[in-house]
Amino acid sequence: MKLDAIRLGCTLATLWGAIVFLVGVGNLILPGYGAAFLKAIDSIYPGYHFGQWGFLGVLVATLYAILDGWIMGAVFGWLYNLYTRRKRTSE
Repeated sequence: MKLDAIRLGCTLATLWGAIVFLVGVGNLILPGYGAAFLKAIDSIYPGYHFGQWGFLGVLVATLYAILDGWIMGAVFGWLYNLYTRRKRTSE
């Protein structure tokens, strides 16, 4: 079975972006919610600083997450196809 790397990238971009967005908004509504998760995101994504910028900061983190999710999904799909092709040719 071959994966469509672009569609997998879009799927992971949507999922990861939604997770970061929902946790960020949840933290704005209920301070303390997801704080450890958002601090980890702060350490990964340059330009996002936990506790600063309010909703604009959540949008910045979400955009990073969408880009990151797309890249990871596309790379995963490409690697999966590469390894399954090698297995089929060696049989």
